[in-house]
Amino acid sequence: MQKTRLAASLAALLLTISVLAWTEQQNSPETIKQTLVTKYALTTTTADKTDIVTAGAILVLKKTDLLTVAVASRVPSQNTYKDGKINHAGASFMKHAGLIPRVGGMAPTSSNRTFVNGEKVWVTGIDVRPTEVVFTLFTDAYSDVRYTATLSFPFPKGSTPSVDQVAALVGEVFDVQPQEKAAADTAPASAAPASPAAPAAIAPPAPVAPDAQAKPQDIPPPPPPPADPKTLSIGQTVDEVVSNFGQPEKIVKLATKQIYYYKDMKVTFVNGKVSNVE
Repeated sequence: MQKTRLAASLAALLLTISVLAWTEQQNSPETIKQTLVTKYALTTTTADKTDIVTAGAILVLKKTDLLTVAVASRVPSQNTYKDGKINHAGASFMKHAGLIPRVGGMAPTSSNRTFVNGEKVWVTGIDVRPTEVVFTLFTDAYSDVRYTATLSFPFPKGSTPSVDQVAALVGEVFDVQPQEKAAADTAPASAAPASPAAPAAIAPPAPVAPDAQAKPQDIPPPPPPPADPKTLSIGQTVDEVVSNFGQPEKIVKLATKQIYYYKDMKVTFVNGKVSNVE
């Protein structure tokens, strides 16, 4: 009887140890990072951070007051999410980053930008630390300037949250743009532009024998000549395309590129001129 109780106690102890080990593994920094990277796919930038090499997930802000600085400053703006709000170091940070001159003058307006609810950013790094998770963010170009920032999510003191708790905390700040729309934003243009379909030929009306009893005013006038076919070619401006084909069903913008989606074709503009037609 005593041996049976000892065996049962030992089995319960081993089960408890296994559960604790499994829980620790599930809540480890590596598991938390893997879970976050799976949802918020990382974007790869060029070495000088002036452009995107590989596009990841597009993050849509659900909060306001995310302070960013131009990538040329080399020191990302540091933001912290706490108590439902995004906070940053404000003027002390700006001075440390060199965005406010030490003697007189004002900082250039293009050196920093505050992003608000509904605007979009990319994530280039996710760092899971013992006391926090830190997202490194990157933006599209605004007036030819890209911006960067970090946003930290501190853990409650004296505790390590679970994977689900961390994911829920980050989810308070970011939504991920649906994959279908994100793919359209980053779809590369084809190498050779396709020519637009030629309009169908309009057959002339068949001759009709005049009715002997019909009066001249009863004979309908001939149909008007067919309108000139609409043309679309490389180098046309946005206004020229819209004048010929009307407003598109959807417009997707990415840096200097714009993609106009019509019912039967897709027109890509670079710097305001047609670069590709599909």
